[in-house]
Amino acid sequence: MAEFFDSLSDQHVAFVARQPVFFVATAAAETRINLSPKGMDCFRVLSRSQVAYLDVAGSGNETNAHLIADGRITIMFCAFDNPALILRLYGRGAPVLPQDAGWGELAAHFTLLPGTRQIFVVDVDQVQTSCGWGVPHMSFDRERETLSKYHRQHDEAVRAAKYAARTQSIDGLPVRNPTQAPQQQQQ
Repeated sequence: MAEFFDSLSDQHVAFVARQPVFFVATAAAETRINLSPKGMDCFRVLSRSQVAYLDVAGSGNETNAHLIADGRITIMFCAFDNPALILRLYGRGAPVLPQDAGWGELAAHFTLLPGTRQIFVVDVDQVQTSCGWGVPHMSFDRERETLSKYHRQHDEAVRAAKYAARTQSIDGLPVRNPTQAPQQQQQ
């Protein structure tokens, strides 16, 4: 049976801290739904109603585009051990890039990884837990080093050129990247 909460409890925070992988889902009107797995110790609970995760450049920038266009985001954690549990965070998010105000304060919560592109900040408006009985038992072996190795092989100029070339999502929505001007503070 699903249970809903207005914010994260101590038990929720402890559960999140034990999970080596989480999943992020976003969409904007008339676009594909984007669903991405995340690992690499890049998730942080900032408060009972705010979380953030570090984003390393990969195959696309759909979450950035969707959050700029729509803002809605769902993050899901699931236990692959006992006790079985699924925890979803529903909220509204925004990308914070290295050139934006607030980057330094947010980045202090993380160990920046090669290829760090942005940090997504999510204001959580609802937490849901459910049984997770259909999730298989699996054990965590280790993080993959492939993405970090890839980024260590390229200098900043190569990365900047790749960022500058990626100006749209796969559905044509605009994306912000680290080569663009800082985002203006909203009044």
